[in-house]
Amino acid sequence: MKIAIVGFGRMGKKIREIAEEQENEIISIIDPWSPSPLVTGLSINDETLSDTIDVVIDFSSPTQVVENMSYYIQHGIPAVIGTTGWYEKLPYITQLVEENAHSSLIYSGNFSVGVALYREVVAYASRLFGKLGTYDISLNESHHKEKKDSPSGTALLLGQTILDNFEGKDTIVTERLDRKREANELHVSSTRCGWDPGTHHVVIDSQADTVELIHRARSREGFARGALVAAQWIQQKKGLFTLDDFIADLMSSTK
Repeated sequence: MKIAIVGFGRMGKKIREIAEEQENEIISIIDPWSPSPLVTGLSINDETLSDTIDVVIDFSSPTQVVENMSYYIQHGIPAVIGTTGWYEKLPYITQLVEENAHSSLIYSGNFSVGVALYREVVAYASRLFGKLGTYDISLNESHHKEKKDSPSGTALLLGQTILDNFEGKDTIVTERLDRKREANELHVSSTRCGWDPGTHHVVIDSQADTVELIHRARSREGFARGALVAAQWIQQKKGLFTLDDFIADLMSSTK
């Protein structure tokens, strides 16, 4: 693949490293803030994203990514979006994709296949314990001190998974609670400390016992490898997709 990397922070660097190990070609690295001499452009335009590029992998900032996606969609550039913190703009992006039938875009708060399967486990456990009426459930996520959004995109995906499956839960609250938490609310809390690449911790609790479901990333390698597999996949598609679509297609092809 001929790849453009947009956003050259920790994830961008790891994607470049693994992409080159796999003998892909990095055509452009775009980042207005990175001091790295590997950066080839400061902004997205017709020069920095030439016609030779097969796919863009974007791990930029929440403040920039919607404008970036608009460019990819309007120019028909297949794109993998790993940036989070923009989902309130999803209706706009969905409409833009519908208006540009030649566009191809997949987004996720986490491209780790392990996290995708963890979500399936959380969904199943939520259905089981939610039916009993004697259990409560919560979610905490922790990341390194430099992560720019809170809660994580993965935590919001997991939170929605719980709401969809745990009977009686219909609202996510992410702020500090200076009040009693209501029974219908799912509290999603966040911690920022050190160098943690990502830990998600679901607690299912009753007066009798506690069940804990934990996914702990050891490094960013799983995220980067998943993004590169998604980059190969999205080139064959048209439309707007999530990691769930990708995993469903992947699983069906292995049956």
